[in-house]
Amino acid sequence: MPNYDAVVVGSGPNGLAAAITFARAGRSVLLIEARDSLGGGTRTAELTLPGFRHDVCAAIHPLAPGSPFLSALPLERFGVEWVQPDIAVAHPLDDGSAVGLHRSLEQTASSIGLDGQNWVRLFGPLAADWPKLAPTLLGPHPLTVHLGALVRFGLAGVWPAQLLSPLLFSGERARALFAGLVAHSLLDFRQPFSSSFGLVLGMLGHAVGWPFPRGGSQAIADAMGAYLRALGGDIVAGWPVKSLDELPPSRAVLLDVTPRQVLRLAGNRLPAAYRRRLERFRYGPGVYKVDYALSEPVPWRAETCRNAGTVHLGGTLAEIAASEEAACSGRIPERPYVLVAQHSRFDSTRAPAGKHTLWAYCHTPHGSTVDMTSAIEAQIERFAPGFQDTILARAALNSADFERYNPNYVGGDISSGANDFRQLWTRPMLRFPPYSTPVRGLYLCSSSTPPGAGVHGMCGYNAARAALTRMQD
Repeated sequence: MPNYDAVVVGSGPNGLAAAITFARAGRSVLLIEARDSLGGGTRTAELTLPGFRHDVCAAIHPLAPGSPFLSALPLERFGVEWVQPDIAVAHPLDDGSAVGLHRSLEQTASSIGLDGQNWVRLFGPLAADWPKLAPTLLGPHPLTVHLGALVRFGLAGVWPAQLLSPLLFSGERARALFAGLVAHSLLDFRQPFSSSFGLVLGMLGHAVGWPFPRGGSQAIADAMGAYLRALGGDIVAGWPVKSLDELPPSRAVLLDVTPRQVLRLAGNRLPAAYRRRLERFRYGPGVYKVDYALSEPVPWRAETCRNAGTVHLGGTLAEIAASEEAACSGRIPERPYVLVAQHSRFDSTRAPAGKHTLWAYCHTPHGSTVDMTSAIEAQIERFAPGFQDTILARAALNSADFERYNPNYVGGDISSGANDFRQLWTRPMLRFPPYSTPVRGLYLCSSSTPPGAGVHGMCGYNAARAALTRMQD
């Protein structure tokens, strides 16, 4: 094989981003993927019945249009059509009503009622600041020229969600809506900085919405792959790399894998001290996911839920916090917080005419093999009586299944590492730049590096920029 300026192993959004960044810089690059198709966490497949298209992993993408890198790519030219649901997020409550997170701050405030103006005062300035905050929050380190915007965000984001939410909101509706956003973090709500995840997802909802690509998340990977080829990059799929020794000669190697796979691939090339630090890298809770083929839309009691792309199920702040504390502590949540995406409400390509899909998952202890199907369906039935009568077929994956599907999801950890404050900006360890290793020309570019999980491509972009800078030195 020819020599390359860079070889990238792994074709998740970050691996694709790294390869595209090299190609846009006029460098030769080879992207290698173990499976037969590109995508990593952005794959779509018929998991239940023919004609029902389900996102295997990531399903809703507020960080894609919010990413300084992805938003600058011509993805639409290569087939991506973004779908914006009428309401970004719905959060039903036991009284039969639901709170809605709208693009409009005023509509959101109206849905909240009491505390509506408190929500506007919190998220109005933050949403307006997103263009200033994005390069910092999605960059390699928390430094910025927009100090005022960062201070506004940091004063609230540093708090544990369990303490901040009651300080900000006096009523349960706003607290519940915020708790549903925070719970995406897979953190115990008592952890410092847990509030920051809710703030980011809330401000994205107001700044860019929570869209998804028509046809499935696979469209993102396919478009990025097509763009890479158009730039002259090479792609080889179906090559499960076992060792760095297999790779063709190159000036840089970028690995879109977690520390556990880095240790396997790099072997004794890594200094002993660096290996020990990678071995101490901590992974977070796992997930349990169920995909459904449905005979009709979910019969939500609240109209708001029927018009939302994403629905958060968990009731009150206290209930959601208890669920996340259990999963983070190694216990099975009795009433799990459940994330639901209903693509076919807004995208007819996802299911045969008149039929629907549903994507749902909850958080579980790391590596759990406990069947959570009944618990998930109980939460959906709680807010949508009659839901089980609509099920035509289901397909489930526990945390161990997720790791077998993709070794980067260690123990079912879809974030590729615990998101607590000790690993928030120092993943996989305290090092500058965090993407470099002691081995010359070897870099990490996965979600195990800053800014962490999400379909934004920034880990790959940041790692490639670091590698390109060193090439020029």
